[in-house]
Amino acid sequence: MAAKKPSVKSEIKSMDDLLKLTNHQIVVPKKGQTVKGKVSNKSGKVLTLDIGAKTEGVVTEMEFEAAVDYIKDLKIGDEIDAIVLLPENNRGQTILSLKHAASDAKWDFFQNALDKQEIIEVKGIETNKGGLIVDALGLPGFIPSSQFSKEYIGNFKQLKGQKVKVKAIEVEREKNRLIFSERHVSEAEEMAHRDEALTKVKSGEICTGVVSGVMPFGLFVTAKVPLDDAGKNFGHVEGLIHISEISWEKVNHPKDYHQVGDEVQVKILGVDEETGKLNLSLKQLTEDPWQKVAKDYPAGTTFTGKVSRVEVFGVFVNVEPGVDGLIHASKLSPDQTFKTGDEVTVTVEGVEAHERRMSLSVVETTVPMGYK
Repeated sequence: MAAKKPSVKSEIKSMDDLLKLTNHQIVVPKKGQTVKGKVSNKSGKVLTLDIGAKTEGVVTEMEFEAAVDYIKDLKIGDEIDAIVLLPENNRGQTILSLKHAASDAKWDFFQNALDKQEIIEVKGIETNKGGLIVDALGLPGFIPSSQFSKEYIGNFKQLKGQKVKVKAIEVEREKNRLIFSERHVSEAEEMAHRDEALTKVKSGEICTGVVSGVMPFGLFVTAKVPLDDAGKNFGHVEGLIHISEISWEKVNHPKDYHQVGDEVQVKILGVDEETGKLNLSLKQLTEDPWQKVAKDYPAGTTFTGKVSRVEVFGVFVNVEPGVDGLIHASKLSPDQTFKTGDEVTVTVEGVEAHERRMSLSVVETTVPMGYK
């Protein structure tokens, strides 16, 4: 008589035997581990996930509140990622966090809004010199002063605490960088003419603009470019007046010349092909003072000016706005010292207008000791 084959039931003597028989593996979660789970229950302020462990994973209390906007859109059966905060509490549950998943979802949302150029809503939190800091679904975002419409240029502080309709213009998760534009919404029609305006821009033309940003390196200006000969339709193109193009004089800071909201006339120098922005100038609306300095100050001319700055190699004297001459150190005696603002009488020794150089020497205005 053949031996009786043992039953499956008789082979199962422990949980390990059952797992081996079914080829099933129980997940043993570890703190900090990312696990996948399916939403099995949503009730009150508790979210339950099936993570393949011996007990379910739960998102409760503070972790639930931190991801509440993300959780509200989840449905039973959705598979999501979670971070293990506590492998097992006193109820045998695995405590989970959805902060990373919620953050991922937010960045995906803004990237999608950027790709599709969708209008979204943010809330103004705080202002600084550069623009408005906003709350974007719990993430910090920024609207630069140059990205406000004419209505808010120089007056965007009123948006603090207010909801603002914007479009995303930069989304860089790796740098935690979210940049928005209000004018891309409120001036969308005008900006639609931007590309057309760029095709009509000609170097050397003069147009009107509004200062939209003041930075240490220059002034941002939203220039008004005519689209037709009648000047009835305009395209608005952002441009930069570099600090070197603000004045023929030495510029310490652009804020000394203009503030956000100022209307200015500018000369178009060209278009930056890479950024699509205009290169603009203020100083080139007036004649370069060096063009006439050789005629007005020929060699031998004597005049009194003020010291504009003192360097190791010599002393600069202001001749007229935008023109400084140099008294070289070799032409100064040891007892001759000057400081900025001092008046000094000098003689012009030579002018090299094309090199923007003028050589000066000091005229003795006091009678030397022992002179009779």
